[in-house]
Amino acid sequence: MKTLLTLLAGICATSAALAQPPALSLERLTADPPLAGRLPRQAEISPGGQWVSFLRPSQADSEVLELWAQPAAGGEPRKLVAAADLLGGAEQKLSEAEKMALERQRITQRGITGYQWCGSDDRALLFPLSGDLYVVRLTDAGPKASRLALPSGEPKQAPRCAPDGKALAYVQAGNLFVLQLAEGATPRQLTTDGSETVGWGLPDFIAAEELSRQRGYWWSKDGQSLLALRVDESGVAVKTRSQIHAERTTMTQQRYPAAGEANARVTAHAIGAATGQRRELPLPANAEYIARAGWFADGTPWLQWLTRDQTKLTLTEFKPGAAARDITVETDAAWVEVHDDLFETPRGLLWSSEASGRRQLLLVDRAQGTRTPLTQMAEAVDHAVCSSEQAVVFTAAGDLGKTQELYLQPLAGGAATPLSGATPRQWRDAKADTACARLLVTRSAWGQPPRLELRRTDGDAVIALAGDAPAPALKDYANTPQPLQLTAADGRTPLNAFFFAPPAGRAGKHPVIVMAYGGPGASTVNWGWGRDMPLIAYWQQRGYGVMTLDTRGMQHRDREFTRAHHRAFGNVEVADLFAAARQLPARVPGVDAARIGFFGWSYGGFLGARAMLDADTPFAAAVAVAPVTDWTLYDTAYTERYLGMPDGGKAPTYASAHLPSRAGLLAKPLLLVHGTADDNVLFDHTLRLVEALQNAGKTFDLQIYPGKAHGIAGRAARLHLYRTMDAFFARHLKP
Repeated sequence: MKTLLTLLAGICATSAALAQPPALSLERLTADPPLAGRLPRQAEISPGGQWVSFLRPSQADSEVLELWAQPAAGGEPRKLVAAADLLGGAEQKLSEAEKMALERQRITQRGITGYQWCGSDDRALLFPLSGDLYVVRLTDAGPKASRLALPSGEPKQAPRCAPDGKALAYVQAGNLFVLQLAEGATPRQLTTDGSETVGWGLPDFIAAEELSRQRGYWWSKDGQSLLALRVDESGVAVKTRSQIHAERTTMTQQRYPAAGEANARVTAHAIGAATGQRRELPLPANAEYIARAGWFADGTPWLQWLTRDQTKLTLTEFKPGAAARDITVETDAAWVEVHDDLFETPRGLLWSSEASGRRQLLLVDRAQGTRTPLTQMAEAVDHAVCSSEQAVVFTAAGDLGKTQELYLQPLAGGAATPLSGATPRQWRDAKADTACARLLVTRSAWGQPPRLELRRTDGDAVIALAGDAPAPALKDYANTPQPLQLTAADGRTPLNAFFFAPPAGRAGKHPVIVMAYGGPGASTVNWGWGRDMPLIAYWQQRGYGVMTLDTRGMQHRDREFTRAHHRAFGNVEVADLFAAARQLPARVPGVDAARIGFFGWSYGGFLGARAMLDADTPFAAAVAVAPVTDWTLYDTAYTERYLGMPDGGKAPTYASAHLPSRAGLLAKPLLLVHGTADDNVLFDHTLRLVEALQNAGKTFDLQIYPGKAHGIAGRAARLHLYRTMDAFFARHLKP
């Protein structure tokens, strides 16, 4: 009998081993090529619809991007140009301003990091590289790249071609220039007062970081004028940021408007491209932020602007010879969300609004300002993709914000219909050509990394586009989420949560790692591709259950849900996190309530640190990466939107979210992680909390990454971070 039992046990053990995927290592998680493959970056449909252009990592070095294109009618992708082809072995140069601009766009690679089509004939593309400007022309003999003959000196930034492709504009040393693309032409300087504190044509820090506006000037439709923003930073406080590297420390002077302090003064001007003649577009004194700008087809410039408290967003037009006129106004007692939903259609201006309690699309009569509802979706519209003469393509949420689908809405009214390819439990988004006839669709699902395809708006034809396929081993680690029915701390609001169980057959109760962001403007629990899926699979193999959670205040839900952070950082999301952690053992068998850990980054880092600085915490240990610890150090637009003015940090909304003052409450293990060159959440945040914890006599773990910014980019650094977290959780959550 003993022999039989031993044999059966061996068979069961062998069967269980065969059922488990191969061991997933942290080294494989951070290795190149990535398990998930790669999606082409900055993919665009050419103006004439003949090409799909994109950036693709070099085969020799995945940190270097190259410019590629693929025929829209089908065919193999082809490389147009690489930085190495143009620099002749010289090292690529980036000024500090260019590095900061790339950081605002979350671009960490080198090489060709941005480009645009020049003109409408699909024959030329424009891009900056190492301070110069280049054009690559698509000829019958193949692509031909050349550097534009421009005067040397400061880097040429933000180049943009006129709509007809006959001229381009760029910024150099804070001034705006125009160059006719004709042989022998020389640049015309449109502005002359650029300096260390005054600049034309580039976004200010707040616009780029918090308002998602990466531009500072716009060509008119006829190419005769530019709408340019002048940024005066002379009143913005200078912060000295130390970029601490292993071998040196660089002191960087950065004009950074912290909460309650002065912002840059931004003014808008219409400038003649040929004459330099300038007309200021006047805004009222309470117009603190210019969120969006552009031109109507009839040559009238427009601005979207916000008050400093961001409770009012106004769309204003500026016809020559007439007074400025407000077309429509959005107000919200909490704050108004900025958006890109402004299209001219035969039935009026397409616009979006949350006035009904849920973001929907509507039509605005430009002359009268009357508003007519257009969409009536059961969940929130996310954004409009494009519009044609007859219809609008847009994205909207489903399954309580866990899915996103593409829809077609007739401008004449009626119900919206899903675009071809719609299925449950996926996440789709798109870009479009000018006519809204072709769509570049990005589609993903849980366990299925994003793929790019070209679709016609009115048909089923699909062309798969270039991209590096996922590694075959990815399917071995597929982990299907178990949706959980959890309730917010208010006792009534459903929260989105996924649970990932450890391998079956493990004896006893298991520990759990909770992953959450908790901040506004984002969501992490959905049926799209989760970039942390491989990390979750690794933790599962290590015997952990993993829960991902979206607290109240996060994105893709109705207005009541998304405004939960109003004057309440460190309150509502913490209460929801604690409530979810306490409900988990009752929802999932085998969870050890005494061994629940937490991992969060950025706002999630704030949430993780705040969760441990609480006498009532349900967490046994937490990792907080790049946490905000003192909101008076963070920037104006983001912080004041949610917390109001700080009153020197004495305002109750700031005091209740101030982590150093809670240092004495730490009673369980906490790991703080920060990059020393972080220019988003400054390293000062962690230093202030470290000092407070030391003064309170509290022990904690600290891991710093010299020279690393907010994302702690780089394979070696990310591998070390994962190893550090793994060891921390093993010490404090394993039995």
